[in-house]
Amino acid sequence: MSPQKTYTIGIIGGTGKEGKGLAYRWAKAGHRITIGSRQEEKAKAAAQEVMELLGADHLVRGEANEVAAQESDILVLTVPYAAHAEMCERMKPFAQGKIIIDVTVPLVPPKVTRVQMPPEGSATQQAQKIMGEDVQVVAAFQNISYEHLLNDEEVECDVLVCGGNKEAREVVLQLVEDAGLVGWNAGPVENAVVVEGLTSILIGLNKQYGVPSSGIRITGIPRKS
Repeated sequence: MSPQKTYTIGIIGGTGKEGKGLAYRWAKAGHRITIGSRQEEKAKAAAQEVMELLGADHLVRGEANEVAAQESDILVLTVPYAAHAEMCERMKPFAQGKIIIDVTVPLVPPKVTRVQMPPEGSATQQAQKIMGEDVQVVAAFQNISYEHLLNDEEVECDVLVCGGNKEAREVVLQLVEDAGLVGWNAGPVENAVVVEGLTSILIGLNKQYGVPSSGIRITGIPRKS
């Protein structure tokens, strides 16, 4: 699968399973990936792990978060909510004029099955407020379980994309497709409250029914063949 346009993507706080899963799928599609971490050595180890899955034809780099952000066209935030605001402040100087894909969900342990939104309305709106108007912050991938991303399998869960302007959402929707997933334009940033809130509901369903990765699908709209 070849992407329509190749980007350099910095996955900030990307050493967890979600970050490595996205790195794997985008690198496989031909994008240039840098995994970022507060600890450079941890980032390099995660990048090596992804490259071992991909094989010798792909390069995934590991760098400190600041280096990953500075050198990338698109930034992806995959940090826990407890670190979200601080990381947005740290990345702000490197994010100007760029698209930020915010994967963060405002989960507040121990009650992670209860929707708990910040005063800004959502984590995505919090990021937009911190980053400023010259940054297009787009919410995506909140409802995809990481179990799927590191495996070459069809994912029976759609991706709702909201925030930023229409052009930014189109870029992110193409990246969703490059990752082998189905994405939908879910509108402006205010709608992120629904997308992020769904994650707590899905976690609750996982626990209630003893499954690892429940998800959502949009019906009633023709899909690409």
